[in-house]
Amino acid sequence: MTFIPQEIIRRKRDGLELSESDIRAMVRGITDDSASEGQVAAFAMAVFFRGMTLNERIRLTEAMRDSGRVLDWPSLGINRGVADKHSTGGVGDKVSLILGPLAAACGAFVPMISGRGLGHTGGTLDKFDAIPGYDTAPDLVTFAKVVRGAGCAIIGQTADLAPADRRLYAVRDVTATVESIDLITASILSKKLAAGLQGLVMDVKFGSGAFMEGYQDARALAQSIVTVATGAGVPTTALLTDMNEVLGHTVGNAVEVCEAVNFLTGTAREPRLAEVTLACTGELLVLAGVAKDMAEATRKMETALASGAAAERFGRMIAGLGGPHDFVERAGEHLDIAPIKKAVYPVRPGFITAMDSRAVGMALVAMGGGRARADQAIDHAVGMTGFARIGAEVGSETPLCTIRARDEAQADMAAERIRAAVTLGDAPPALRPVVRERITADNKETA
Repeated sequence: MTFIPQEIIRRKRDGLELSESDIRAMVRGITDDSASEGQVAAFAMAVFFRGMTLNERIRLTEAMRDSGRVLDWPSLGINRGVADKHSTGGVGDKVSLILGPLAAACGAFVPMISGRGLGHTGGTLDKFDAIPGYDTAPDLVTFAKVVRGAGCAIIGQTADLAPADRRLYAVRDVTATVESIDLITASILSKKLAAGLQGLVMDVKFGSGAFMEGYQDARALAQSIVTVATGAGVPTTALLTDMNEVLGHTVGNAVEVCEAVNFLTGTAREPRLAEVTLACTGELLVLAGVAKDMAEATRKMETALASGAAAERFGRMIAGLGGPHDFVERAGEHLDIAPIKKAVYPVRPGFITAMDSRAVGMALVAMGGGRARADQAIDHAVGMTGFARIGAEVGSETPLCTIRARDEAQADMAAERIRAAVTLGDAPPALRPVVRERITADNKETA
């Protein structure tokens, strides 16, 4: 049958439900360039305004998954326990760095396909780029070897995994059609499902530092992802987590790697980071079939952390992908961290009552530690450490954080941005749960 993209666009423009053959034809056109740039943009805009039914979302996700290679882990030597976690992005979010090796030490296999940061949200791959020698784009043979040997490997999207998504996302980025739950769902899941998963955990952020700032918007996205992924054959659970403040004590690529190492080795574990990480990892272990319930998953995680097994898996993954063999033991020596240290004190004493996490992320971008455009290089060495939490009392002897900068001018600029991002009061605010809600295909539970 002749492919006529404008007819498919017209049907969606007029609010009709597209058939599976329509959607697969459009995805083929996106992949092989038989649909023009204008037609891809028109298709994205039609979906943006008209939306998609659940069946259309599942068909679009599956077609984009099938636009390239779909990994078959049994043929690569792994027959069970393959699962992954994905976050919608945040500020200071280094959960993946800890979750992968922790889950591996508990018996799961985690082939994680991650992305780079854009705008105020940090990217997992950018953090690994701070590690000398670490290859975020290995060939499939190496990827599979490291997953088998270390139990986890965190890399970027390869050229043959969901290629339709790369072109469609690039068009969405320049046509103001990014904020479509239908297209976001297909974009996230096409890459994850192409990784051959048996289970997926979604960490969907809400709040000032999240991509979906409104709680109900984040919840709608979480429900869409869970329903579509499960409908496409991958059991999925989503956790809605708070991103109204920095997650953990650090923001910036090299310093976040340091915090992840400190967490794995037991040197320091910030409570909110620990809660999100252990909740996501526990869900993954249950989905992967290596723990029968959260109680067993918790026991396994406690053992893996206390024994050093999780830290050992992290080191094994780093070495397997080209990084230093003694990275866990000597992370501070291997990482380039900016030399200027500047403590940021508040304008007056008080309690932190609110934090504009997006503004914190943009302060890092202004320092060169993040990117405003996808093609920009970044400075992995700059960042902030020792971030105070909402509810903390700060003053002339207790800083909001410490800037790590290349020079004094850069440090002063970042310090002003951080002060402006923090709201002070005379009393601490009420505590907020960091994990707000758990969503499955069958039910919804409030944490």
